[in-house]
Amino acid sequence: QVQLVESGGGLVQPGGSLRLSCAASGMWIRNNALAWYRQAPEKQRELVASITSGGSTNYADSVKERFTISRDNAKNTIYLQMNSLNPEDTAVYYCNVGSSFGGTYVQSGIWGQGTQVTVSS
Repeated sequence: QVQLVESGGGLVQPGGSLRLSCAASGMWIRNNALAWYRQAPEKQRELVASITSGGSTNYADSVKERFTISRDNAKNTIYLQMNSLNPEDTAVYYCNVGSSFGGTYVQSGIWGQGTQVTVSS
């Protein structure tokens, strides 16, 4: 079975950093576009960042210059480096292994279980 497992979340103070990981099993992701989402309480799940098989990235305006998405195909893992965190970044973060349509990221139904990120003093 295809399975995604996120890790690296936790409690961090404002201005701090965290690095999230999402390990995939049951499939090779080297040819897939990948993404990180987040969902805060009483808000809809939103796309944070995506990366294509060729390494092109896109970011939500709210995280540009602070977050970096990357991938390690040999380890079948994707990462999200989060710097300069603020309370508005508090959410459950999910990874998604999407499909490639015209070389761009397209959401699929393959999700991880999520990892909690809490930014608070």
